Amino acid sequence: QVQLVESGGGLVQAGGSLRLSCAASGRTFSIYAMGWFRQAPGKEHEFVARIVWNAGIPYYADSVKGRFTISRDYAKNTMYLQMNSLKPEDTAAYYCAANPRGVGFQTYEYLGQGTQVTVSS
Repeated sequence: QVQLVESGGGLVQAGGSLRLSCAASGRTFSIYAMGWFRQAPGKEHEFVARIVWNAGIPYYADSVKGRFTISRDYAKNTMYLQMNSLKPEDTAAYYCAANPRGVGFQTYEYLGQGTQVTVSS
């Protein structure tokens, strides 16, 4: 099993920045990819970014490309999401996940509990 714990959420003004962290523990040697999703109230989970764990290759949703940066510290088993130029529409609960088995948040083998990001206008 792999346990995922997010941190770093909070309240920020539009145009500001936040950095989210996702610390993995347990059978971390089994991780091959990790991702970030977000869910706004009343909406489905939305893909934000994904990273291939060993190679560090990132993928982004068009809505965050150029503003968000996904990275990982392989030695610390921690993934990050640097969020810059935040907009009110980025307000959501942000979830990390590991090992996709298909497309979509629920297809990931391991899911975090989420951290809230609120962007005020």
